[in-house]
Amino acid sequence: MPGRGRWMAGFCIAAAVAGLPAGGCAHAPAPHGAASAGGSGTGTAIGAYLHYGSPGVDRMRELSRWLGGTELRAGHTYLPGDTWANIEGAPDSLLSWARWRKERSDRLFVLNVPMLEGNEAGVPDERVAELLRAGAQGRYDQHFRRLAERLVGLGLPDTVIVLGWEMNGYDYTHRCRPDPENWKRYWRRIVDAMRSVEGGRFRFDFAPDRGPDAIPWTACYPGDDVVDVMGMDSYDQPPGDTFDEQVTQPYGLQQQVDFAKAHGKRISYPEWGLFRHGDNPEYMRRMLAWIAEHKPLYHSITDYCPHGVWQCSENPRSAQVFREFLAPERDSRRTAPRPRP
Repeated sequence: MPGRGRWMAGFCIAAAVAGLPAGGCAHAPAPHGAASAGGSGTGTAIGAYLHYGSPGVDRMRELSRWLGGTELRAGHTYLPGDTWANIEGAPDSLLSWARWRKERSDRLFVLNVPMLEGNEAGVPDERVAELLRAGAQGRYDQHFRRLAERLVGLGLPDTVIVLGWEMNGYDYTHRCRPDPENWKRYWRRIVDAMRSVEGGRFRFDFAPDRGPDAIPWTACYPGDDVVDVMGMDSYDQPPGDTFDEQVTQPYGLQQQVDFAKAHGKRISYPEWGLFRHGDNPEYMRRMLAWIAEHKPLYHSITDYCPHGVWQCSENPRSAQVFREFLAPERDSRRTAPRPRP
């Protein structure tokens, strides 16, 4: 996914286009591979990333109306990776997400959690390796215990934690390539720290980038006992010029499905959407069909330009496909509102 600086910039562009406010441009773990999508819900929870803060909650309702009443059961946001205080769950917007989650028992709250502060600070590999080694030795355990305590205190004990996402890439400080073995040890320490907090039932989602990247994502997999969901971030971009290539390429969509099955995990798509190929209704149609066929725990389209379909007016053909695929009734789609141009 675009990093936090990039996704905030992208959101502000989308908000300007749409006329929307930018908003400040018990110890036992959940069963591994559990079938519930959140609370008592089953099946695939539909979601969208609409804004990192409280405005994202309101836009969930607006997007649902645009889809003719389709229930969006997956609420998705990110913790900023700039400071340890924010990684510990300091943003006030978590209160709004907690209220949203508790309105319905079948909802799922998905939270991307960075593993290191300064997560987009351009830290060199040598320093990343040092930080990963320190994490593997337990130096940062307290930050993740505090996060777990905060989530439990807010009534979000069953949050899906997308920890250290896109770890197989080149950009984030929490990347795996500089020291894969200590990266895996560090992941395990974080999971153990969060599971040690009484009342937590967190599920941990391992979500690499699709395809070959800086390192094969299989080299970063930390173990079945500390992973609950096998995710993947997948945008319409190389590697993979066609959807078929995105499926069949090494470390692509098919390998994700096969790996998850072999390890007894459900899959997810925390981030997906359009990108390098512009308004591509064929990609949108194929990705939605793939999701329908493989039944992930949840999926969350990144809905701002250039990736999205509701807050972005640049992709009208893809927006039509998305809406027709997910809206329950055609009559309701004719009159449903969308963001103002």
